[in-house]
Amino acid sequence: MNNALAVKVINKSHHPLPEYQTQAAAGLDLRAFLQEPVTLKPLQRALLPTGLFLEIPAGYEAQVRPRSGLAYKHGITVLNSPGTIDADYRGELKVLLVNLSAEEFVINDGERIAQLIVARHEVVQWESAQVLADSLRGAGGFGSSGTH
Repeated sequence: MNNALAVKVINKSHHPLPEYQTQAAAGLDLRAFLQEPVTLKPLQRALLPTGLFLEIPAGYEAQVRPRSGLAYKHGITVLNSPGTIDADYRGELKVLLVNLSAEEFVINDGERIAQLIVARHEVVQWESAQVLADSLRGAGGFGSSGTH
């Protein structure tokens, strides 16, 4: 990929660096870096290490998102989805998983537990105002745009 974003990484795990599973995939699979298996009971959450430390360029963020297969097949998802990793964070990348199923789920070392998306983001500069421009939706909140 000649237009790929360079992101510095320290890998303290014994697993390969996160990889795209297909040529057009947006997410890189993250693996659990565990000394022993972790069992998630129903509704239990756990903060799982990856052994990865990133230096994300300013103007970008990394988002930790669930893996669709784990969510669909086992009810395992990222609790704070998407989890945001800011460009100035230098600690270990960890994944906060939760078990939303009625069954225990065992996570083993090296298992693909989440995906990582790196994306550009904007920086906001607030502009105080007394009035906002009208819109078709207006102040309609949750459910105001209908069900169909």
